[in-house]
Amino acid sequence: MSHIALGRSTHVRDGVTPPGAAIDVVDLVKQFGHNRALNGVIFQVPRGTVFGVIGPNGAGKTTIMRALLDIIRPTSGQATVLGTRSRNAGPELRRRIGYLPGELILEGRTSGRCLLAHYADISGPVAAGHVQELAERLRLDLDRPVRKLSKGNKQKLAIVQAFMHQAELLVLDEPTSGLDPLMQQEVLRLVREARDRGQTVFLSSHVISEIQQAADEVAILRGGSIVTINSVEELRATAIRHLRLVASGIRPTDLAATGAGYTQATLFGLIGFLLLSIAATSWGAGALGGDEESGRLELTLAHGVTPGTGSRGPVLRHRGKDPRALRAAAPGRAAAQRFVETAD
Repeated sequence: MSHIALGRSTHVRDGVTPPGAAIDVVDLVKQFGHNRALNGVIFQVPRGTVFGVIGPNGAGKTTIMRALLDIIRPTSGQATVLGTRSRNAGPELRRRIGYLPGELILEGRTSGRCLLAHYADISGPVAAGHVQELAERLRLDLDRPVRKLSKGNKQKLAIVQAFMHQAELLVLDEPTSGLDPLMQQEVLRLVREARDRGQTVFLSSHVISEIQQAADEVAILRGGSIVTINSVEELRATAIRHLRLVASGIRPTDLAATGAGYTQATLFGLIGFLLLSIAATSWGAGALGGDEESGRLELTLAHGVTPGTGSRGPVLRHRGKDPRALRAAAPGRAAAQRFVETAD
C-alpha cells in the first residue's frame, strides 16, 4: 500500500500560522467491490489555506471529497473535518461547508434566484446582496428558469450556491469544468479571495496550471494513492528540462490501429509534477504537439518500429526534476511498460 504522510504545513500568511487542520485524513481506504478507489490516503489541510488535488479521471479525487462529507463511507481509515469525524457529520457541520459536486443535476421550472433562496433556507443566512454580486461576477442571469440554462450557466449557479454562505470550508470538485477561460479565471479569483478572508478551500482539478494559480499545497493523486504533496512554490521552482524517453516491451501488434500507416498507444504518467497523457502514434518521426502547460502532449512516431530497439527516440520537454519513470499501457495489456530517463 502506497501513501505519503503530510505533517502540519509551515505555510504562513501575514506572519500567522493557521491554527490546526481543517481536514485531517488518516489511512483512508475505499473499496467498491474488487476495485480499490482509495489506497491508504493520508493528508492534512491547514486552516486558511487552499489545498489542491490533481490527478487524471478515476484517480480518486471525487471519492475523497464524498468521504469527507459522509456522502459515502470509507472501508477503513478516518477523516476529520473542522474538528468533527466525518462519520458523525450532521446539519451543524454541513452548514459550515460549501460544497460544489462534480456532477450537480439542476433542473426544474424555478429560477436560479428561487433555487438559491431554497438552498439558503437549508444552509443558513446569506449576506444581503452577496448572491447578486457573485452572479454579476460570473455573468449569470438568476431570473432564467434553471432548465433553460446552458451547461456552463448551470455550473455557475452551482458555484454561487457553494460560495454564497462564505462557509468556513469550501469543497470544490473541478469548479472550472464547463466554463470559458475568462470565467475560469474569475472562479480562481473567488478561491483566492476566500482564502484571504480566512476560509479553507479543498479543490480538485486535472489541469495543473489551475492548481498552480490558486493553491498553497498540492497533492498528486494516482490510482487511489497520493504520489507526493508539495507546495506550489516548489512546483513553480522546478526547472524545464529535456528528457529522452526509451520504451521497451511494446510491439506494434499490441497497439491499436488509428488509420492507414499509423498505430496508437496511450501513455499515462507523472514526471515531476506534470501529469502526462501522451498519444503515441508511431516511433521515429518525432513530431510533438499539444498543450504542455495542461500536461497533455501528442507524440507522433513512425509506424512499425518497436520503441527501445536502438532508436534514441524523440525528446520530450517538460517541467520537473523528479526522474520517476513514465508508465505506458498499450490497449489490452495488463502490465505497464516503463520509460526511463536518459541523457539529452
